[in-house]
Amino acid sequence: MKYIGAHVSAAGGVENAPLRAQEIGARAFALFTKNQRQWVAKPLSDASIAAFKRNLAAADIRPEHVLPHDSYLINLGHPDAAALEKSRAAFLDELQRCEQLGLKLLNFHPGSHLRKCSEADCLARIAESINWALAQTTNVVAVIENTSGQGSNLGFQFEHLAAIIDRVEDQSRVGICLDTCHTFTAGYDLRTIEDCERTFGEFDRVVGFDYLRGMHLNGSKAAFASRVDRHHSLLQGELGMDVFRYIMNHDAFDDIPMVLETIDETIWAEEIQLLYSLVEA
Repeated sequence: MKYIGAHVSAAGGVENAPLRAQEIGARAFALFTKNQRQWVAKPLSDASIAAFKRNLAAADIRPEHVLPHDSYLINLGHPDAAALEKSRAAFLDELQRCEQLGLKLLNFHPGSHLRKCSEADCLARIAESINWALAQTTNVVAVIENTSGQGSNLGFQFEHLAAIIDRVEDQSRVGICLDTCHTFTAGYDLRTIEDCERTFGEFDRVVGFDYLRGMHLNGSKAAFASRVDRHHSLLQGELGMDVFRYIMNHDAFDDIPMVLETIDETIWAEEIQLLYSLVEA
């Protein structure tokens, strides 16, 4: 079964996110558990945690179908020791917030070398950061999101993802979130069913579908292989609908949160229904 939703706002408290997901007919959702543009946030209150759990149950959404996203400021591969320590502390806080909320996953961008160290060193540092944080937490899976490869960001090649996973000590607590826009603009074509067969076949060969723990379903404003991260609505842009038809009819994408980050939140309910309409009898 497929579980589709969107990245909804947690304005006014994390407890509001499940209600906003319910309003658009979502069976899954993403949220920020703190302000994604700030390093430090006040702790979650007991009241907010309890209300979040109540509202999640009321929305009939399971914890494993919620895909929180960490702060955009965090860089687990930072070449500077002090900046890396700051990022690691913030990442640990994000994992602990997920623990408090009873959530199973935390989505994050792997990191950037900032052109100050090699790709190999940066990938090793990212894995070390994951190990450091997982050792201080339980149950939550660190879900690495593939990137477009914009700037000095790593994670745009499937081999990057595999290299990080290979160095993670507890591989039961690491996974991957594939973003359709990022995959396409990183240079993996998804415009036809045949393209999807090749690209997802390569992902399975290099990384393995066993590690797939979530999806971001986005159209792309940017051109194929442009290494530019610009999301679009599903029916607009460069990507087309074949990739979404493929995903909605492939067993490898069952029982994971699949989240819209498309640019017009006013049509998320319609996009969710559009995706479910692609399921073939």
